[in-house]
Amino acid sequence: MRRRDFIKVIAGAAISWPLGARAQQPDKMRRVGVLMQFAADDPEGQRSVAALQQALQRLGWSEGRDVQIDIRWSRNDVDRDRKYAAELIALAPEVILGSGTLQVAALQHVTHALPIVFVGVSDPVGAGFIDSLARPGGNVTGFMIFEYSMSGKWLELLKQITPRLTRAAVLRDAINPAGIAQFGAIRATASSLGVDVSPIGVHDDGEIRRALAAFARSADGGLVVTPSAGVSGYRNLIIALAAQYKLPAVYAFRDNVTNGGLISYGPDLVDQFRPAAGYVDRILKGEKKLTFLCKCRPSSNW
Repeated sequence: MRRRDFIKVIAGAAISWPLGARAQQPDKMRRVGVLMQFAADDPEGQRSVAALQQALQRLGWSEGRDVQIDIRWSRNDVDRDRKYAAELIALAPEVILGSGTLQVAALQHVTHALPIVFVGVSDPVGAGFIDSLARPGGNVTGFMIFEYSMSGKWLELLKQITPRLTRAAVLRDAINPAGIAQFGAIRATASSLGVDVSPIGVHDDGEIRRALAAFARSADGGLVVTPSAGVSGYRNLIIALAAQYKLPAVYAFRDNVTNGGLISYGPDLVDQFRPAAGYVDRILKGEKKLTFLCKCRPSSNW
């Protein structure tokens, strides 16, 4: 395996919580809600929660003594997201952390007053979570996973490892707001590389199986597997089909490579939970203004 660190992009702007947001209340058990996009038994999800808990502990919070963390696992299911968002808000936490675009959308649908810290979101502006990077406004802050221009790097890497590549299928979740901009960046890069790109939806495993079987009938093809809640739910199936049809594939996250994928280029999602814990800590301590960050530290793995 080789690892190369690329640029780190940071853009900051102040966010002020609504006046009704929490002031510090040191004499009671503090409550934090967490809505995860993963299944409860997903290894990456477990590592992410552990990173959050460990970071909070280093900041002086002891779970069960002065802070209670209520976690819900939606398994990338829209109905569960809505149900658990309402359930968590009903528990009256002082701050809630949302992991993933669809999860934050569900939380914001329920509350516009409770502070929400997000991780794993590609496009908070396009998703409607904030007004702009310069002036976010509202009750949401957090960490973007990358700039859209980075999406073109997936196709560049695919072309580098497969010089004869002339076709690329882009697996994406059409209902995810980030998918449009990701595909646009990939398509813009494709013209300079002489590669035709076509989208493949991931509504169910049957659709994925049929689409990849049809795509594999012609030569000189490869796959770009974009990051989203919907796509990650079919991670193992996509990896298995790529191997079955001998299709070179580029993924966004390292866990795809550790599970058998060929190559990845993207940020460490687990790492975002550590600075997110810092935001949770500051909100619990009564801070009403935070910095919105677009923080990316992508690396390639193969």
